[in-house]
Amino acid sequence: MIQNIFLIQGNDLQDVRALTILNYPHELVNKNSRLVKTIISDQDLEIKNTKSKNGSKNLKFHQIGKPLHFKVKDHAITTVLIDDGIIIGVMLEKDDNPHDYEDFFLEILHEIINENAFSFEDELERENLLITIFIDFRRYSQEVIKQIASAGLEKKSQIVKVFLFGLEEAGKTSLVRRIKTGEYEDNYFQPTRRFNIEHVHDDEIGVMAFWDMPGQLIFRKKWLAGAQDSNIIVYMIDVSDQIKFEESKTELHAIINRFELSNIPLLILGNKIDLVNQLSENGNGDNINEHLIRLKHEIFDILELEKINNRKIEFLFTSVKTNYNIEEFYELLIELL
Repeated sequence: MIQNIFLIQGNDLQDVRALTILNYPHELVNKNSRLVKTIISDQDLEIKNTKSKNGSKNLKFHQIGKPLHFKVKDHAITTVLIDDGIIIGVMLEKDDNPHDYEDFFLEILHEIINENAFSFEDELERENLLITIFIDFRRYSQEVIKQIASAGLEKKSQIVKVFLFGLEEAGKTSLVRRIKTGEYEDNYFQPTRRFNIEHVHDDEIGVMAFWDMPGQLIFRKKWLAGAQDSNIIVYMIDVSDQIKFEESKTELHAIINRFELSNIPLLILGNKIDLVNQLSENGNGDNINEHLIRLKHEIFDILELEKINNRKIEFLFTSVKTNYNIEEFYELLIELL
């Protein structure tokens, strides 16, 4: 399975100090690492110190080279040369066979950079490119490679895909950590900026694969790609931040109304209810249960959940921090499946 993806770009790939290097999701490749020199030296460059004759900016199509494979420490690495001045590489687990991914890698590169008006000069486009490839590689590994590997087994463990998304700072990554480890760390002053898959083993249903998607605006266009072939969709909102309720509605309906996702059960989590309860206790003395009932009706109205009628829908208040309703969430998850 893919662990990291990187992009190396420069007018002269031999001039390491002048290179632009991007990584996702971890900074594993940098200018000071021997790995960069190994990657560049292993590329069979026809033109090492200059751009191609026409220059990559003027080419109608980007020139995509043949994938090269090698192993370094704990990773199997596949790299592809583009336009003589760009290297894109994926870092797989050391036991992975990179040849299994070769055709898929070339196909997705061609689709993204040659079937669209793609520019390697745009930093945002480069970042989106890495995120898209990373997500698609994870999907391919989960849904194709592992299925092939297990085809000969007498008994194959079931893998249930749980797609978890929502706006930034809602508590999605903390929820997955709470479910997997039972722990909570109150140290997320910055939202998670990487896509992740965590596996949770369950004696009843097999393996739950939680696809945890970042919620910042730049990542949201990747939600639909990540949601494909999900068994259940979990949408999390921060109930203590009512200013974002309208934005939450817009993003939810933009994804959930896609025909590709019809009939997939939807579980909506109203997280950080502990903060709302504190406000209620310190406010006008209203009964907390009554306050929650009113808040639930308000959320249903704002999110316009009555317009979502092609699937099972459930709603649950949670507090990942205090562990409130987390066990109930897991039980409801299994019930919806």
